[in-house]
Amino acid sequence: MPSATASQTIGPFWHLIEHPEWADLTRFGAPGPPITLTGSVIDGDGNPVTDAAVELWQSDPPADDRFPAFGRSRTDEAGRFRFKTVKPGPVPGHGNAQQAPHLALNILARGLLKGLTTRAYFAGEPLNETDPLLSSIEDAARRATLIAEPEGADCWRIDIRLQRGAPGATETVFFDI
Repeated sequence: MPSATASQTIGPFWHLIEHPEWADLTRFGAPGPPITLTGSVIDGDGNPVTDAAVELWQSDPPADDRFPAFGRSRTDEAGRFRFKTVKPGPVPGHGNAQQAPHLALNILARGLLKGLTTRAYFAGEPLNETDPLLSSIEDAARRATLIAEPEGADCWRIDIRLQRGAPGATETVFFDI
């Protein structure tokens, strides 16, 4: 019997998260001072998702030999993930629009047939007010699910909730791309 191909399997290839160095985008000597992005992936009941892979993509600074602009972190027994990277600057959007500094995140986990894509913006950034994507989300509580909050010097935190769940709990905004 033939073995399953990549398109016939469910979930991410878990061996790809066995390399913790992938979570350090500064490992080759990135341009600029490092920041840390931490957070947790939680389900609708507030339980940690302990087997997720969180991917981080950024378009600023651009990828080169010293900066891969991509990283991957696994969640631990408490659903926590952690990246070391460089804080991005604004990037061009459609037309003359400027996008606020942000990181793109993709969440892969058991039971997800397709990765969930979201963003992490930074609290206090002036361009957050005019960012085309953030501005398109009318509900302030939903928009807030995309904002990483400062947590100490050069450290930012964003939690990712996969489902609405309990009353008052707000699911992270995900994008259909």
